[in-house]
Amino acid sequence: MRIFITGERGQLGRALRDVLTAQGHVLSGCDLPELDITDRMAIVTAIRNFAPEVVIHAAAWTDVDGCARDPERAYQVNAVGTQNVALACAICDAVLLYVSTNEVFDGTATEPYHEWDHPRPINPYARSKAAGEWFVSHLLTRFYIARTAWLYAPGGRNFSNPRRIIELADERGELAVVSDEVGNPTYALDLAQAVARLIHTGAYGIYHLVNDGYCSRYEYVCRVLQLAGRGHIPVRPIALADFRRASTPPRFAPLANTAAAALGITLRPWQEAVEEFLASTENSPVRGQA
Repeated sequence: MRIFITGERGQLGRALRDVLTAQGHVLSGCDLPELDITDRMAIVTAIRNFAPEVVIHAAAWTDVDGCARDPERAYQVNAVGTQNVALACAICDAVLLYVSTNEVFDGTATEPYHEWDHPRPINPYARSKAAGEWFVSHLLTRFYIARTAWLYAPGGRNFSNPRRIIELADERGELAVVSDEVGNPTYALDLAQAVARLIHTGAYGIYHLVNDGYCSRYEYVCRVLQLAGRGHIPVRPIALADFRRASTPPRFAPLANTAAAALGITLRPWQEAVEEFLASTENSPVRGQA
């Protein structure tokens, strides 16, 4: 299969390349600075010239606090950029898989969100990603929307990355972590493997692809430090209201994998994924996140 990946050097993009190359697919892709998805002509030309059967749109501006400070740029990248990719797919008659986020929900639920629950984004990043979902679903008939959460991969510097958590704990000697934000920590390798299976199904629609189970940020950090032999480092639980930041994340926004599970596509428990990640990246440094 011919597959084009946007954001090919990002956390998920790298994992997708590894998984799909191993499966024998023919790949191409793009990323900054060579190609900007907000440049409609450039992205349409790049995709049309490759003539893919499937486009996996993983490129996004995922700095949620940056999006809160510059919502116009967030919309340009995550919404208009997605519109451009969707238009390219329409021109090339390619299937699109759009990677979205749990943050499209408002976090007021008392149980994990299902694929059919109505999005209610509460911050600029979430609104821009929800707008991307709208463009995909209104411009195309053959598409997958794959929502995920708290993604981490080797080298990433986001706070979902266990290696980044360990690095900060070692530097500071203690951590203060919010205890009332709940989601699904998701290993990019597991997500990439699930995506690779999903694009072969032809069962178009919305999917929630996350590692099984959910936890608070505080519980997640405690588990990571215990697995890393740093259970002695103090972790102080704090409330979201006490953690000053530009963006307001949804408090309770874990995703339930219902639709993909019905196709036999599931991801292992988040605890197992974190343990394997730590074992496989023992000597890996963190670096700037793409």
